Order: sequence, then structure tokens, then C-alpha cells
Amino acid sequence: MTKKPGTPVDEESCHRILRALDIIGVRWTGPILLAGARGARRFKDYRALVPGISDPQLTLRLKQLQARGLVERTVVPTTPVQILYTLTPDAEELVSALRPLSHWSMRNLPHDDT
Repeated sequence: MTKKPGTPVDEESCHRILRALDIIGVRWTGPILLAGARGARRFKDYRALVPGISDPQLTLRLKQLQARGLVERTVVPTTPVQILYTLTPDAEELVSALRPLSHWSMRNLPHDDT
């Protein structure tokens, strides 16, 4: 059902969008998810694709995203052991929602050189 312009959004929709923003609004979440969509699998790949993030911050965010069901962590029994982080289908769906925001920010926000 399509709502007419000016029709108020229902309360449940407001709560859902606020919960979604609580997830993606945490610093580094968007860039980490976009890095995963660009093929990052290992910790060092994420670190390379997300400039400015520290190792402790990346570790924490990957754990939090795993707990939310957005990232899967797989231990590969090699020597040395490899840890792979991949996006879940839910995360891939979220990334497709983030891409327009990323494109908008590239077009409309000034480059921050700090």
C-alpha cells in the first residue's frame, strides 16, 4: 500500500528505523560493511580498506557485528591459523541500503583532510 505524501509514518516504522540507525550509526560500522562487500576477508584486508581505524577498534567492531549476525567469523585450520570474516546475507542487504548514502556523501560532503 502506497501512502500519500504528508501521511504520518506509523510509530512502529519510526522505532525500526531508529534501531537500524543505532546499528549503522556506530563509528566504523558503515566502512567495515562496505569493506566486506569489496572483498575483505582477513583482518588485515579490513584494516587496509578502512583507513584510520585502529586494531583494537576493528577487533571490537567485528565482534559486535558478529554478535548482531552481520559478520561470520570462520577459523581456517592452516598453519598459521587464518581467521576469515564474511558478511552474512543480512549484512549484504544492509550494504545495498548503505551504497546510496555512500554515493550521496561523495557527491555532497566536502573532503575532510584532517
